Amino acid sequence: MEKGAIFDLDGTLLYTLEDLKDSVNFALAKYNYPPRTLDEVRNFVGNGVRPLIERSIPQGVSNPNFEECLNCFKQHYAQNMYNKTKLFDGIDEMLTELQSRGYKIAVVSNKFDKAVKELCEKYFGKKIEIAIGESDGVRKKPAPDSVLKAMEILDCNPDLTYYIGDSEVDIETAKNANLKCISVNWGYKDTEFLKAHGAKIIISHPKEILNILK
Repeated sequence: MEKGAIFDLDGTLLYTLEDLKDSVNFALAKYNYPPRTLDEVRNFVGNGVRPLIERSIPQGVSNPNFEECLNCFKQHYAQNMYNKTKLFDGIDEMLTELQSRGYKIAVVSNKFDKAVKELCEKYFGKKIEIAIGESDGVRKKPAPDSVLKAMEILDCNPDLTYYIGDSEVDIETAKNANLKCISVNWGYKDTEFLKAHGAKIIISHPKEILNILK
């Protein structure tokens, strides 16, 4: 069985916050709702696009325009998700080194599946062997389903596999999948927040992953 590194996407490998905010506000503006700030969107992400819009739109899912607003967001984001998105510093070098060490690398995200696959293809190419996003009929993180599926496809040894993410959802996901967790503080949650939600290993730069995954 293989050594594995399974990553969250938003806030862990990619800075996506501004493109998410722009698409949220595009959808809200279409229905004359007030815009959300970058910090608000930062606090809303992590559980997938449906909860993101639920938290962004007045009255949440009770809003009669909720489904239309959600679809508007998805369509706008699909066409604008590369505008301001970028790799965090040191990510590309870290992934290249892990690959050279024989690690199987996957991404598991609560972002919708089409966007996850396209973003991974554009920014990482063959460095990411499996990219799995949200899809119908599959439980989202923190349920372990997609992580376990990625491990099965890549034939990863659970004892030699780490899960790496930037949020409380990722901490719970690793726990539910019985994997060791590395929490990163360069994403959308800070060190104190991560500690308060049970993080055991917190790092500040991607190169620290290479010291842990020896």
